[in-house]
Amino acid sequence: MMRKIKLIWDFRGPAAAKTAEHHEKHLKEYIAIEKLSLNITGFDVINDMHATAWMVVTDEHMITVRDALKPHRGEIAS
Repeated sequence: MMRKIKLIWDFRGPAAAKTAEHHEKHLKEYIAIEKLSLNITGFDVINDMHATAWMVVTDEHMITVRDALKPHRGEIAS
């Protein structure tokens, strides 16, 4: 079974939540264009000045997606 990795983009400032929500739309577009096997995305509001957008990829696609989209960080998805 392929390991799943969550790639994360951080957004800060008063518009962080709206920016993260909008960024998720672009992540969904990328998944559709590249025909990736997983279609798992989301955004989380940490507080009023910090939000994240994220997508889950398999090991197989991690390097390609990382190099193309330049996430701020990543973690093993549960």
